[in-house]
Amino acid sequence: MFSLKPPKATFKSYLLPQTEDKITPEPRLKKLEPILLPGEIVVNEVNFVRKCIAADTSQYDLWGKLICSNFKISFITDDTMPLQRFHYKNLLLGEHDVALTCIEQIVTVNDAKRKQKVLGPNQKLKFNPTELIIYCKDFRIVRFRFDEAGPESAKKVCLAIAHYSQPADLQLLFAFEYVSKKYHNPAKKVNGLDPGGGGGGGGSNQQTPLYETYSDWDREIKRTGASEWRVCSVNEGYMISTCLPEYFVVPSSLADQDLKNFSPSFAGRRMPMWCWNHSNGSALVRMANIKDALHQRKIDQRICNAITRSHPQRSDVYKSDLDKSLPNIQEIQAAFLKLKQLCVNEPFEETEEKWLSSLENARWLEYVRLFLKHSAELVYMLDSKHVSVTLQEEEGRDLSCCVASLVQVMLDPFFRTIIGFQSLIQKEWVMAGYPFLDRCNHLKKSDKESPLFLMFLDCVWQLLEQYPSAFEFSEAYLTILYDSTRISLFGTFLFNSPHQRVKQSTEFAISKNIQLGDEKGLKFPAVWDWSLQHTARDRMLFHNPLYIGKSAPCVHNGAVKSFKRTKKNYSSTLRGLPPSLKNGIISEQDFLPRRNSLILKLKPDFLQHTDNNASGMEQYFREWFSKPVDLHGVILPRLSGTQIKLWKLCYSRWVPEAQINCGGFITAFHKISLLADEVDRLNRSLRQHSSSPPLPASTSKLDQSRMYFRVNEFGDASASPEFLSSSFPFSPVGNLCRRSILGTPLSKFLSGAKIWLSTETLANED
Repeated sequence: MFSLKPPKATFKSYLLPQTEDKITPEPRLKKLEPILLPGEIVVNEVNFVRKCIAADTSQYDLWGKLICSNFKISFITDDTMPLQRFHYKNLLLGEHDVALTCIEQIVTVNDAKRKQKVLGPNQKLKFNPTELIIYCKDFRIVRFRFDEAGPESAKKVCLAIAHYSQPADLQLLFAFEYVSKKYHNPAKKVNGLDPGGGGGGGGSNQQTPLYETYSDWDREIKRTGASEWRVCSVNEGYMISTCLPEYFVVPSSLADQDLKNFSPSFAGRRMPMWCWNHSNGSALVRMANIKDALHQRKIDQRICNAITRSHPQRSDVYKSDLDKSLPNIQEIQAAFLKLKQLCVNEPFEETEEKWLSSLENARWLEYVRLFLKHSAELVYMLDSKHVSVTLQEEEGRDLSCCVASLVQVMLDPFFRTIIGFQSLIQKEWVMAGYPFLDRCNHLKKSDKESPLFLMFLDCVWQLLEQYPSAFEFSEAYLTILYDSTRISLFGTFLFNSPHQRVKQSTEFAISKNIQLGDEKGLKFPAVWDWSLQHTARDRMLFHNPLYIGKSAPCVHNGAVKSFKRTKKNYSSTLRGLPPSLKNGIISEQDFLPRRNSLILKLKPDFLQHTDNNASGMEQYFREWFSKPVDLHGVILPRLSGTQIKLWKLCYSRWVPEAQINCGGFITAFHKISLLADEVDRLNRSLRQHSSSPPLPASTSKLDQSRMYFRVNEFGDASASPEFLSSSFPFSPVGNLCRRSILGTPLSKFLSGAKIWLSTETLANED
């Protein structure tokens, strides 16, 4: 019989028992995702992209993902940026992002086939790109490599960037999608912000007037004391002119019916428009040319009589023909392209010897000087001759914007504050119908592109450089303001006129079923909403620590008082300068010519006149330059070859060779900021100590310093922080407009190469 018991195991293992190894999952790669704004969508992307940091080595390159959205191109990486110790942050754009409207040109390269192609919006790409080069309008050049990326994915992302950076229609710009989110979600602010607001100035609670309403213009009339002028509403609904604001200021003696009758005779129906009033009663007016030859004299006389009657002394009107006095927009564009070629494309080591002469040949600084000179001459007419000035131009919306603004900056200290300067741009550029869309070429198809707004900012920077204590804002503010014109989110710099904004946004709202109610078109964010772009801390870079305001708080006998500065409180800017430099003119004995110098033997610029005003103008300028500067009065530019300078922070901030580590103006800015911060701290301590009852501790925390650099924040206050350079707050790292100095003849000579070797020999060395 068989046994039911199982047989005994006969196999014996001589191996030691082993515990099972726990299978640990491989670490998951961090998913690289972009930070998107409301209304922003990703249209294409490619992984394993290499961003080139240096032109002569790949050891500093970054690896990541390249993304194209309907707002920007974004490079996302986990790698830390090498060789970079500081970079200010923009809340809309990341460190490696470029707004689509900031792209100038897109170049694709294939190394194997030795081909390259400039991509247009509807072009095909017949080869797989191994490299992508982005030329930006702010002088940056960014380069990406696709060595490890999928060839088809690389081609698709290049075509997507070309397509979305050159939209076929205005309504395809990102601002429309961004703002539409507010209307679809009325209870929720867009990105924490109410689109359409005026915004403060660099952290100020004061709002910038947008001059979209009757009351804004009325307040400006009262501020300047223009009692003989009135706000006109004849263009409400843009019934008369589509390139004028709905409300503007005209002489009180001109009836609405007169304006309606005269309007067809002006180019673009742009009737005379008041800009500003002097305390002596003289007014600054701008107007287009009268195209009706038959009635030109009659209409011109009627307008001049109305302006004369608005003057308390019934003074005559001085007419300035800007088309004959200043370069046109095409000449300005040509000069800018030469300047850009010099600052971007030319290898520094090859153009070093002829750089200054090339800069002079570009004629950009010459045009800056002409605008300042002509504006100063008009200041003389308004301030000394007590006559009203009329700016005449073909259409009255280009050169007159720049000249009218410069005249007001020189005459009115209010426009040298942040809020005042922003209101000036809003009044004389945005609402006056400056064609930002065409001049900035946002759609990449305008043949009328011209950097006239940059010309204006450059002229203001010249004045800021010469009179730093007269301006509340810094050159960093001016540079960031220029950069903001290339961001397609703000309605401020997006349209050719207020009417175009209303018309286009209304059509867009209808197509998207957006209920506007009583609003005239969509409300786009104004660029003056600086909290949308920068943190409160970064906005402190806008403030100029050298600025001397009209009043300063002080503590006297335990009470906080306001010390009013009178006209006797002058700046000591001119003290210590040789007499020949106080009027901006170099005398023969002070003239020191040197090779490739821009200094010219100039005659007194303001004295080159043949009319009857020559002697009076000469005396006016000589008297003004012989006195100390009243920071709260008139300021006039110095125009000699040594005084008109290149705005380096704007034009050469991305050029590594142009940077001065721990040097440049920023070092003085840093020291003065520390001193101003220490004074602010002492004032706060005095207020805290002298107030009865004592202020709570929270109050002192809220009343923080207005300075970006603060005492004891970066360690030793006596030494400058290591991240400071002449390009602060920007960093040239990752910009390829220049080859690195490494490997150049200069570098090899400094490293000990034989001094008698030729340049060609050094260049061919390993």
